[in-house]
Amino acid sequence: MNQLLAYTLTGPGLQTSGTTSTTQLETIISTAIGVLTIVAVIFFTLQLIFAGYSFMSAQGDKAKLEAARSRLTQGILGLTIVVLAFGMGALISNLVGLGNIFDLNVVLKPLFQINK
Repeated sequence: MNQLLAYTLTGPGLQTSGTTSTTQLETIISTAIGVLTIVAVIFFTLQLIFAGYSFMSAQGDKAKLEAARSRLTQGILGLTIVVLAFGMGALISNLVGLGNIFDLNVVLKPLFQINK
C-alpha cells in the first residue's frame, strides 16, 4: 500500500516514496521554475537599465520623465516580486520537508552540458 501513495507522512514533513515518475515530475517542475525565475530577473534588470537610459535621455520633458519613472517603478516592483516569490517558495518547500526544490545545479547543468 505504501507504493501506491506518491507521498508518505513521515518525520516533520512530506517525504517522497522514491517513485521514478514523481521524481521526474519534481525535476521538470523545479527546472521550469528555476529557468523562468532566471529569465524574469534578467528581464527586470534590463527594464531597470532602460529606465535609467530613459531618465538620461528625457532632457527635462515632463512626459518622458513620467514614463521613465513609471518604468523604473515597475521594474523595481517586478524584481521585488520575483525575488520574494522565489524566497517564499524555498521557505515553504523547506517547511513542508521537500528540501531545496530550486537547486541551481539541476537547473543549469542541462543548459550548459556539451554532448560529445
